[in-house]
Amino acid sequence: MNTIDRYERYLVDEERSKATVEKYIRDIRKFFEFLSEDKCVNKEIMIAFKNHLLQNYKISSVNSILVAVNNFLSFSGLMECRVKQFRLQKNLFCRKDQELTKEDYQKLVQAARLKDNERLSLLMQTICSTGIRVSEHRFISVEALKQGYAVISNKGKTRTIFLTPELSGRLKVYCSKKHIESGAVFITKSGKPLDRSNIWTMMKALCRDAGVDPKKVYPHNLRHLFAFTFYGIEKDLLRLADILGHSSIETTRICTISSGVEHKRILSKLNLLC
Repeated sequence: MNTIDRYERYLVDEERSKATVEKYIRDIRKFFEFLSEDKCVNKEIMIAFKNHLLQNYKISSVNSILVAVNNFLSFSGLMECRVKQFRLQKNLFCRKDQELTKEDYQKLVQAARLKDNERLSLLMQTICSTGIRVSEHRFISVEALKQGYAVISNKGKTRTIFLTPELSGRLKVYCSKKHIESGAVFITKSGKPLDRSNIWTMMKALCRDAGVDPKKVYPHNLRHLFAFTFYGIEKDLLRLADILGHSSIETTRICTISSGVEHKRILSKLNLLC
């Protein structure tokens, strides 16, 4: 078993999510591609790698890769070779072309209905009205609908997500029509939970009919819309962090950032011009 395989095994044993493991391994392979056979890992090489990344990626992407590589160095007993991430000023608002608005979301749901894709329509509504991660939809089961809540286990943590009577009612009708009597609600013809990549592809396919910019359309943006909407009503980051399953309030804060248009609207309301 080579070093990368051992590291992958370590990440799995640490109960990292499948997506995280795949992402870390991709980043480690980038690091190995940078190294030549005659180079040994030291601080000088790591600084050169960091500068190499900066020439090819955005700073946010560089920092993301460095997280994976630093973790790998710790695993390999080379903690002294780890490098610092680039410091980034926190964004006060997100770009308008990346923000999925409530209007966009409604257009996507309607487009799915017109295409007679009730499964996708209900799945998008479930993610957006509960704030679950797309990979967590498998916990929305027939049993959960009967209980009125779903118990979600992810990233070594367990949390309870309540399902509104309206959502549960719609999903029960869907399950009845599709003869789904137990287990996950959103399944393939073979009975397995939908894969996140298939969900991503299906959502992208709606963009033209919905008249929504594809750059905005990702399953995770539905979760962001939930977070932004919830915070707009409750103004409670701690509670929102618990609902989303975040370990860090900073991660939750990112989810509640408004667009530049909204930010300018707030500034105008200050009425501080004389």
